[in-house]
Amino acid sequence: MPLFYIPEDELVFPPLSGAEPDGLLAIGGDLSTERLLLAYRSGIFPWYSRKPILWWAPDPRFVLFPKELRVSHSMRQVLRKGQFQISVNTDFESVINQCRAIPRSGQDGTWITKDMMEAYLRLHKAGYALSVECRQQGALVGGLYGVKLGRCFFGESMFSKVSNASKAAFITFVEQYRQELEIIDCQVHTHHLASLGARFISRVSFVDMVQRYAG
Repeated sequence: MPLFYIPEDELVFPPLSGAEPDGLLAIGGDLSTERLLLAYRSGIFPWYSRKPILWWAPDPRFVLFPKELRVSHSMRQVLRKGQFQISVNTDFESVINQCRAIPRSGQDGTWITKDMMEAYLRLHKAGYALSVECRQQGALVGGLYGVKLGRCFFGESMFSKVSNASKAAFITFVEQYRQELEIIDCQVHTHHLASLGARFISRVSFVDMVQRYAG
């Protein structure tokens, strides 16, 4: 089946039922704030390394329900020692830059292109994208960023320069926002997030929750 092509001058996405088995739904369009917000509220996210833009809606979807967060005894000890200082939304640009620059196993480059970085900086300035910073002795050593809409958080990327930094940032964020969030979108499976309690749900269930809680 041919992929749906999105013209740049049309704010539209196809039905999610038309996605490929790997979740690829459509190509084209742009990264305007309006289109990105429509995408997230529709259960869709962009992920590509070079143009055209690729839009994804995997089935099943990998998510974390905040009340199901699992924190190991060893990680609790790390957090209690206070070796990390965690903050929210104090340095979004540095976090996304570090996520873009950090080397990743099995990847030659980054999917956080210059256009993507600029698009999420615009989302941040508009009040939709936020970052979580993890510092050690004043230095930024880990963190994550994503998009918060209503009671949904859509995680985009995280980085860690020292052991447990990104995990400490994520756990602290989830515990701090547990009462505000119904669901955290992790997009695709990672062992790192699975160890914290993330699991698969159907795309239908995911979209239903987003439509109820994204606002």
